[in-house]
Amino acid sequence: MFSHIMVGADDVVKSKIFYDAILGELGHEPGIIDPKGRCFYFTKTGVFSISKPIDGEAACNGNGSTIGFLASDPESADRWHAAGLANGGTTCEDPPGVREGAKGELYLAYLRDPYGNKVCALHRAKMS
Repeated sequence: MFSHIMVGADDVVKSKIFYDAILGELGHEPGIIDPKGRCFYFTKTGVFSISKPIDGEAACNGNGSTIGFLASDPESADRWHAAGLANGGTTCEDPPGVREGAKGELYLAYLRDPYGNKVCALHRAKMS
């Protein structure tokens, strides 16, 4: 459904450090900075990217927005969360753990990146 997601950051390199750490825990390669100073993470199913806002205004988070990354198991979600905290992220929501979803249990871990964007690692347990 989605081709790409881009978040804003005033300091792309600072955000790259954070995202390299958390996405690395999920098995992704470090981001690539292009000649325009944007950072890209390429997968078979889409692209995640970081850019300074093109309107010249300060980067800000989307109130009510969450970007979710798939985790293969609860342990990788926990490592993702720890890597985020160690690299400029802050915890938000409840601590990492099981939540009941509409179609079964979810293991969720939430963080805010250095610019306040809310991100989540999600492991979907067996669907009911």
